[in-house]
Formats: sequence, C-alpha cells, structure tokens
Amino acid sequence: MRTNIVIDDELMVEAMQASGLKTKRETVEAALRLLARRSRQAGALYLFGKIDWKGDLDAERRDDPEPTRRP
Repeated sequence: MRTNIVIDDELMVEAMQASGLKTKRETVEAALRLLARRSRQAGALYLFGKIDWKGDLDAERRDDPEPTRRP
C-alpha cells in the first residue's frame, strides 16, 4: 500500500540509529511490525491465568515425537 505521511525528521533519525536499519521504509515497517506484535502479546497476556489446563507439563516437555519415517 502506498501512503504518504509526514514524520518528524529527528524521530526518524533516532529510530534508524536505534534499529540499525538503513532506509526510512525499513524503519517504518519494523516499527509497525513491533507495534502489531506487542498488541498480540498483550492479547495473550490477557488470557494468562484464565485458561484451566490439566496435564503434566514436565511430561509433555520430555516426550519426543516419533521420528518421521520416509519410504
């Protein structure tokens, strides 16, 4: 999607330096990805402690799936 926006020059320079990215486009896209990821994480945190799971987590961690056999 092509979009024209006005961004504070100092903020852009600071973000590019902080991220190590070379272009404004990369920097804006990285910032948007970060914002979207943080929003998804906040949604997951909302569920923390609200889902009742019964099982043995240690056993689940130890169980190895059967190796995949190829003909």
